[in-house]
Amino acid sequence: MELGLELWVVAALCAVALVAGFIDAVAGGGGLLTVPALLTAGLPPHLVLGTNKLAATFGSVTASVTYYRRKLFDPQFWRTALIFTAIGAICGTLVVDLISKEWLERIIPFFIVIAALYSLVVKMQPDDQLTLPEQTPKHFWQQRAQGFTLGFYDGLAGPGTGSFWMVSTMALYKINLLLTSGVARSMNCVSNIFALVTFAWLGHIYWALGLAMGACLMLGSYFGARSAIRFGSKFIRPLFLTMVLAITVRLLWQAWSNG
Repeated sequence: MELGLELWVVAALCAVALVAGFIDAVAGGGGLLTVPALLTAGLPPHLVLGTNKLAATFGSVTASVTYYRRKLFDPQFWRTALIFTAIGAICGTLVVDLISKEWLERIIPFFIVIAALYSLVVKMQPDDQLTLPEQTPKHFWQQRAQGFTLGFYDGLAGPGTGSFWMVSTMALYKINLLLTSGVARSMNCVSNIFALVTFAWLGHIYWALGLAMGACLMLGSYFGARSAIRFGSKFIRPLFLTMVLAITVRLLWQAWSNG
């Protein structure tokens, strides 16, 4: 699809994608930059969502692979969550046009505030303690509920999904921020892929722009994930809290400013 974007506009969008990829790989919330940038460039809303999902998928794949190669994500331990995240993302995308999102947009910021407050007081494992809890039947049910709920939300709406993954994983499994980031990026990757397939089927993707931004997101995600791994919680925690606050302010303004 040709939209006649000028070269400098494409370059600016790619620069935004580079920064967004770095931030998203560490703390989530990269869409807070790319979605408004795409809207400002003049793309119709449905193309914004689809094109952003294409670019975001490149970034989330890069980040999740980086965490996996550094042994900060164990697919075997999280296999139930992976499956139910995919199922939830498909269901959320399919019902997106069937329900009103107004009430959801109004209450989500309050849940994110609760998430931020929890992350401030929760006691986490130190960075050098990279152990997962012993699996129990309780964990399988937790992963089913967590995966389906957050996958569904990502397919339905999306803002703050990575932050919800980080906070809920810390709360349910008591693991450190490095392992938590690996889980969040990998689960976000799964829901992105399944939502992307749906957007492609609907024809809501500007492929040329999405691929260009995706390449920049990949580069930013690579350096973001490596920075998080190198510097640990002292780097992840403040950026995570900053992004949670930014997401909260944006959603509150978007949902309540016009009544």
